[in-house]
Amino acid sequence: MPRTALRICPLCEATCGLTLTIEGTRVTAARGDRDDVFSKGFICPKGASFGALDADPDRLRTPLVRENGELREASWEEAFDVVARGLRPVVERYGADALGVVLGNPNVHTMAGALYPTVLLGAVRTRSLFTASTVDQMPKHVSSGLLFGDANAIPVPDLDHTDHLLLIGANPLESNGSLCTAPDFPGKLKALRARGGSLTVVDPRRTRTAKLADRHLAIRPGADALLLAAMTTVLFEEGLVDLGDLAPHVDGLPELREALRDFTPEAVAGACDVDPDTIRTLARELAAAPTAAVYARIGSCTVPHGTLASWLVDVLNTLTGNLDRPGGALFPQAATDRTPRRPAGPGRGFALGRWHSRVRRLPEAKGELPLSALAEEIDTATPDGEPLRALIVIAANPVLSAPDGDRLDKALGSLDFMVSVDPYLNETSRHAHVVLPPPPPAQSPHHDFAFNTLAVRNQVRYTRPAVPLEPGRMAETEILARLILAASGMHGADPAAVDSMVIDQTLGKAVQEPHSPVHGHDPRELAAQLTGADGPERRLDLMLRLGPYGDGFGARPDGLTLARLLENPHGIDLGPLRPRLPQPLKTPSGKVELLPAPIASDLPRLREALRERPTGLVLVGRRHLRSNNSWLHNVPALTGGTNRCTLHLHPEDAERLGVRDGEPVRIKGAGGEVTAPAEVTDAIRPGVVSLPHGWGHHRPGTRLAHAGREPGVNVNQLLDGTLLDPLSGNAVLNGIPVRVGPASAPAALAPEN
Repeated sequence: MPRTALRICPLCEATCGLTLTIEGTRVTAARGDRDDVFSKGFICPKGASFGALDADPDRLRTPLVRENGELREASWEEAFDVVARGLRPVVERYGADALGVVLGNPNVHTMAGALYPTVLLGAVRTRSLFTASTVDQMPKHVSSGLLFGDANAIPVPDLDHTDHLLLIGANPLESNGSLCTAPDFPGKLKALRARGGSLTVVDPRRTRTAKLADRHLAIRPGADALLLAAMTTVLFEEGLVDLGDLAPHVDGLPELREALRDFTPEAVAGACDVDPDTIRTLARELAAAPTAAVYARIGSCTVPHGTLASWLVDVLNTLTGNLDRPGGALFPQAATDRTPRRPAGPGRGFALGRWHSRVRRLPEAKGELPLSALAEEIDTATPDGEPLRALIVIAANPVLSAPDGDRLDKALGSLDFMVSVDPYLNETSRHAHVVLPPPPPAQSPHHDFAFNTLAVRNQVRYTRPAVPLEPGRMAETEILARLILAASGMHGADPAAVDSMVIDQTLGKAVQEPHSPVHGHDPRELAAQLTGADGPERRLDLMLRLGPYGDGFGARPDGLTLARLLENPHGIDLGPLRPRLPQPLKTPSGKVELLPAPIASDLPRLREALRERPTGLVLVGRRHLRSNNSWLHNVPALTGGTNRCTLHLHPEDAERLGVRDGEPVRIKGAGGEVTAPAEVTDAIRPGVVSLPHGWGHHRPGTRLAHAGREPGVNVNQLLDGTLLDPLSGNAVLNGIPVRVGPASAPAALAPEN
């Protein structure tokens, strides 16, 4: 007989609750969990396809080991033996920094990806860390670090209560939201309009989200920081700055006004292609609304001034008194927040450039080096240190996600050793010497450590595996624990020792902290109180107990524990977002520092952009509702229809270039050339073309049968990796110059500056 089980969807940031129908050990259907305290039954096409993804026949079921140049199936014991023999000699001969770690986006969608990579980095002590953040969101982390002293203190719009939302470079009707965890984001925007609120969307494309808006501004790509700076100037010039309750917590207001005085609406209008009166109207509406929030995402991050744009978003929220105010932008508080009881006051702040990459001397940000530098760190020799000789790649496919995948593809083939933790043999993992496949999501537990810190409502949920671990499989948590042991010279030790070590270290620190609820207690006695079926569950129990809603190991009898969470399978609602300042601030002043020195030093570069006027075509990316980067193109139900790899271009540009709808066109940028079908549409502004990201499944040696039948092209191959936002190291993926022409045209295309 079929049975049902609950599962939190791991396929995007919305984190919707699912009810799975299971026959035997196979997921046969998925629907929204109507009793879920957060998502309340909402589901998108990705969640509905959970069973198809879970049962994908191309998912690897056993480890692969390279022998005589070919990958073959191996036992888990043999695979980890090979890992230990491959990694340790590299570290011992060339040093820890010769071992690189690459973390992909899926890590934040799994418990294992949240709990173990930081332990791995601490064990191997490498500074060669590269993640998907530097092709996505690093500008927001850097701006938050500089403004608030904590790179993970990211305020999110209070969607359920705001009266006015200014949305920039984001398309949540397709993406379901990003750095803003909100099930049924579309429904929340419709509810905003229904209660009399207003929505303004700034985007060079007339996206599904833009079609819902009261106003859509088709800005020139990459000009978001200029627009926001001009709006800030209007607030100062017209006396519209009103900090309200924020005033005691804000520093640098006069300096900010002086720093931005050149960015008037008239000065930025030409570069933005937005007229001055409209810019003034945007600023006045933001200031006049009873409550308002500015929210910007990937379109404003993956541009030359991504950090400045991210900074100005929260500057505007602050100057209008909407930061940390209901209906504005607030700081969520997750149940596993590590520092809930830290007293408010000055902190150590946030530092950039504590070390640099070897080849281009690119500064680290948040402990990471730019993913755009990965290929050169492997294939380029310099007198300053060793090249990367080994890689640990966890749930990442940088051949598709990083600029110039062709170069990286070749570089990966030159490594002394590479281990990949991945369920697929994809464009990156095909180079590995060992592939360690995690089980399907139905066989794994789920708790959203990262996304609950970005959620539009405080809540906590946990689901155990919906079906038992299949014979021959290994839990992802155990895979990563064994990988930590193999990489750190402890191969063969009990993997449970990793969790025990973390628990002992965490409790050892907690009992010494004066403001901890367990200050002065015996850590061994506390550890004995933890519950859970295994090490990861005991760690979750520990984090819940020490968190802001936790029981404090008995200090609050009604507080959170794992046991209480298991008693509430649909989750526990912890209430709406609430004002929290000054507690989240960790700046040296203990205040919101409006004009941090690194930001001020980058403003001259923004002034130079006032004179820029792109004359040729520029490229932007786009997102599809039924995809998530390169993950899901092997699921038939999630491809086809609108989810196709086509080049969007405006009818005026198509006519000028001699391009016809549906015919192949060549697109050339600084990093290379690709060919894709044209899709002529007036939903994109003239002078701009768009290709979706995550495609390019054509390389030999992969095992992605469905994706390989309609591979699409890799938009990041048009980039050579040299264009970066200097503060964050984030790749510039949007607003890049390209040349476009019919594939049949004989003349060569050259990139246009």
